[in-house]
Amino acid sequence: MASPNSSDLSPPFLLASLPGLESTRFWMATLLCFIYLLAVTGNCAVLCIVRLEPGLHAPMYLFLCMLAAIDLALSTCTVPRVLSCYWFNSREISFSACLAQMFFIHTLSAIESTVLLAMAVDRYVAICHPLRHPAILTNAATARIGLLATARGVLFFLPLPLLLQPLPFCSSRVLSHSFCLHQDVMNLACASTTPSVVYGLTAILLVMGLDALLICLSYLLILKA
Repeated sequence: MASPNSSDLSPPFLLASLPGLESTRFWMATLLCFIYLLAVTGNCAVLCIVRLEPGLHAPMYLFLCMLAAIDLALSTCTVPRVLSCYWFNSREISFSACLAQMFFIHTLSAIESTVLLAMAVDRYVAICHPLRHPAILTNAATARIGLLATARGVLFFLPLPLLLQPLPFCSSRVLSHSFCLHQDVMNLACASTTPSVVYGLTAILLVMGLDALLICLSYLLILKA
């Protein structure tokens, strides 16, 4: 008979609460819920408007739709769990669920970074090479950029939970946030985390760091033009 998965037997993590603010936790969660519903409504409105208006079927607005979809996914994979923690004091999260949430948070952030870079390049081409813009950034090219951004995020950040999964964790399993992040979970491990540290830093530099540098460069070229 197959042995159970070690991650299924691992004790749960405890999400952080707000120290010293227990009395106002309910109202803060209510405010957070209102902001979340407002964000969901706004992003859904952007998606619907762009979809229904043929004149907006252009690369810049399609990139805006991608950002709206990413924001919806990113907030949905974090805010409901935070609300559960604050409203119902449900602080426990299983090891597998924590790794899954961590993966989605980092992957979606990487996809968002790539889309922001694509928007910066779109503005650079539109301003510095306006005659070539319609031929370079077509709707098909925009769709391919979206797929590439997704694949890039998944490939770079899928190893993060895989590197953490076999590690043993200490008796203290209290996280410092109300959601799971790579460094936060990694710091609770009782074994060497050097591979996770090196790979995590490399992934951040090659994705977010490189994207930020290229975005700054594109806008510098726009200002120069």
